[in-house]
Amino acid sequence: MRERWCVGAGCAVLLAALVSGCTSAHGSDAGDGRLDPKTSAAPVVTQPSGYGAVFLGVDECSSFGTTSFTEVPCTSERAAARVVARHDGEVSGGPLCPATTDFVLHISAQGSSGAGGDGVIPKGYACMRNLEPPHPGDPGGGGGPRTIVGDCVYGSGSGQVRETACDGSGTKKPQYKVVKAVLRRASCPASTALYVQLGGGQPVGCARPV
Repeated sequence: MRERWCVGAGCAVLLAALVSGCTSAHGSDAGDGRLDPKTSAAPVVTQPSGYGAVFLGVDECSSFGTTSFTEVPCTSERAAARVVARHDGEVSGGPLCPATTDFVLHISAQGSSGAGGDGVIPKGYACMRNLEPPHPGDPGGGGGPRTIVGDCVYGSGSGQVRETACDGSGTKKPQYKVVKAVLRRASCPASTALYVQLGGGQPVGCARPV
């Protein structure tokens, strides 16, 4: 998982299962039920449809499926999400998706469909935003591939935490909220009880009990 959660000394009372140091974060407990973007079972796009020069390029749309997603016109009644960023390669080694991305589509490499090689699709990933609410990637939404300022988490045991909706609508109630992003831990407020690795230019998230 890309996100790592670091627990400060002030966490011992509220999250006894967490220990000082860093622990992996897994998944979201809230969201719309369509896709848990932090699990290893993220769907793979397998059906290029010919809309646009790049398969699932920026501002193009996809339908929702169970094991595969198809590119469709954004005006189609089947359109469910829009591409907000598109990158080649692996998610783990590539650029971060925009902060409010709802989920990530992992695109498998596909060979040429013509003599000129015009049908080649490189392995990559598309950062997606639902066309309509809910938006689990929004601050406090309880999902999305990134943890950002405004998100909440709870202790899930074995030294791990998971994201959940800040409004309490998830199956687990929030215990911490990320209130600030800074360059170094020392810049976090005194009330900080949990340090979260966010990535980007301000990689440390300062979280406090809720």
